[in-house]
Amino acid sequence: MPTLPEMHQRMLHWYRQHRRDLPWRASGADAWGVLVSEVMLQQTPVARVEPIWRAWLERWPSPHHLAAASPADVVRAWGRLGYPRRALRLRECAAAIVDRHGGAVPSSVDDLRALPGVGSYTAAAVAAFAHGARAVVLDTNVRRVLGRLLGGEALPAPTQTRAEVGRAAAALPADPATSVAWNVAVMELGALVGTARSPQCDSCPLADLCEWRSAGYPPDVHAGRRTTQPWHGTDRQARGRLMAVLRTLETGTADEATLAEAWPPASQRTRALESLVADGLVEAVGGGYRLPG
Repeated sequence: MPTLPEMHQRMLHWYRQHRRDLPWRASGADAWGVLVSEVMLQQTPVARVEPIWRAWLERWPSPHHLAAASPADVVRAWGRLGYPRRALRLRECAAAIVDRHGGAVPSSVDDLRALPGVGSYTAAAVAAFAHGARAVVLDTNVRRVLGRLLGGEALPAPTQTRAEVGRAAAALPADPATSVAWNVAVMELGALVGTARSPQCDSCPLADLCEWRSAGYPPDVHAGRRTTQPWHGTDRQARGRLMAVLRTLETGTADEATLAEAWPPASQRTRALESLVADGLVEAVGGGYRLPG
């Protein structure tokens, strides 16, 4: 049975051969670029994030630049990445970095975690990938790979557990630089090989060590606890359609007739607009609506 260092070596060798060329992983990417990428990548595919990330960093290359931007410009630039509240939170985060840290993205997990819109995963990811810190980075891909490899589980529990964190910490290399490489390598393996629906086990460098494979690929024990989120006809879809209309307006407001064309059901449209106003994504002005600020 290979030792933990041998497992690390195998994983890192695979990563060097198969890693994707992503701009936020390039040597020239700074901590701000890494932070922006991590926020954008939350529940959003890489292919949709990359062009918007590039445009965003060209327009707002530092926290100082974004903190000075108008909320409307920020929401408009976020485009169709989804969950646009993230855009405003990222702007608030930039302002906090300027106020608390002189415009430099902090390096400690605790300082990062204290920023608006930054959760445990994002704080650990930025500490590791931007500052080279030894941190347990657990996104969906890492949870799935380690759950199969070390726990014999088809898929992780819907909510992250303490046992998962402990398992990931035990597998993390002691050397900070190696731990950073391990984190991103396991993440990449989950994205490219150990996918949720169609894992390519024959291509996995750790297939012979995988407890899930050796157990005969048992089914997902958490299947009954998982819920699928509908889209068509939901308030989320209504919000997205209404935001798409408002993003096209450089100035002025959209009246009720214009918004009704985008989403005809009146009661649901009203509910969606009220929630957008409550989230700070939209302002009610006179008889119409516009992006904030």
